[in-house]
Amino acid sequence: MLTDQEKQEIEHEITRYPNNRAVCIEALKIAQKHRGWISDETLRDIAAFLNMTIDELDNVATFYNLIYRKPVARHVILICDSVSCYITGYELLREHFRSRLGLMLGGTTADQRFTLLPIVCLGACGGAPAMMIDGELYENLNPAKIDQILENYQ
Repeated sequence: MLTDQEKQEIEHEITRYPNNRAVCIEALKIAQKHRGWISDETLRDIAAFLNMTIDELDNVATFYNLIYRKPVARHVILICDSVSCYITGYELLREHFRSRLGLMLGGTTADQRFTLLPIVCLGACGGAPAMMIDGELYENLNPAKIDQILENYQ
């Protein structure tokens, strides 16, 4: 069941869009902000609130990279695997996450500190390779720089 706070925030967004369907991504982001991820039950509740089918909303939720349909850790690392990042060190960085944190793509550390997810593009080709943690973009990465950055996330 959506909380009163979530409903209020979604209703506020509805005033900014031409119809309820147009606000579906914002509604998913609001629920995720409060819950950390979008469960099947949350998806069902949002669909009902927006007068959409569950399938319609799930199609949006699974298409949009930043909607998490499984639980994630406190900090989500999005590692860019675009062509620019790939040719400038993506594989080295991916291997560093595996060796340093035991993280494979899609995985979460045992302490629930980090989840590592691939993303098609962060729009930072000029600073490749790049990653984003909790909305903060990091460019021109190498293993040592990643280690320094990770120290800031407890």
